[in-house]
Amino acid sequence: MSIDLTALDLRLRRRSIFFYALGMALYALIIVVLYPSFKNDTGLDELFSSNSTFGALFGIAGSLTSPSGWLNANLYANFLPLIVLMVTIGYGASCIAGQDEDGTLALIATLPVSRRWIALQKAAAMVALSLPVPIVTGLCVVVGRGFGLDVDLWNLVGTTVGVVLLGLAFGLLAMVVAAAGASRGAAIGVASAVAAASYLVSSLAPAINWLHSAKYASLFYYAVGDNQLDEGLSWLALAVLLATTVVLLVATVIAFDSRDIR
Repeated sequence: MSIDLTALDLRLRRRSIFFYALGMALYALIIVVLYPSFKNDTGLDELFSSNSTFGALFGIAGSLTSPSGWLNANLYANFLPLIVLMVTIGYGASCIAGQDEDGTLALIATLPVSRRWIALQKAAAMVALSLPVPIVTGLCVVVGRGFGLDVDLWNLVGTTVGVVLLGLAFGLLAMVVAAAGASRGAAIGVASAVAAASYLVSSLAPAINWLHSAKYASLFYYAVGDNQLDEGLSWLALAVLLATTVVLLVATVIAFDSRDIR
């Protein structure tokens, strides 16, 4: 029965995650194909170097026309994490608060399995939902080697892992807020607000001196904001992302176990 709970949630979202992945693949391929037309355009670097704060808002740091700079500015520093967060935060809020609001959570709670096991199965579904978009994007970037986008494969894998863990962390934040009794809208709002603040701190830290130390409190910094495509995902970053995910998972299980389900 516990396996059926995960499969049911995945089945209900199979079309949406398919189109998310398909749309991201098409976008990534466009970015890949366009790179040869811009890689020698020094005007782009001059434009953003003259206004580093504006470029930082989009996650642009360093040369925009380098392979890693191009991918960060158009994919990994902004758009890809945004899509993954839309998937995980949306699911994290709806799989508990949303199902409670439509009455299905009460039926699930009557099944002959513990509430903690139900929460773990929903977390497993979130893991599955977080994977297709980053993996498909990474495969499209590998195709980019034929267009001059030479990025180290292991660094790309590490960055992909970072994006997945980032999505899981904020998705679980939405889930724990929902499990604590908040509505679906409130859970989405809280997780989205924290994610937006984390993004801004990580992106603006290189351009604003007083934010430099604050970046170490940002999950975006550990996932995509520390030049991961050039240097890889560090062991420290991996540990921080994994620890945050585990802590939020435990908090979700505990909160759901004591939630009042009507």
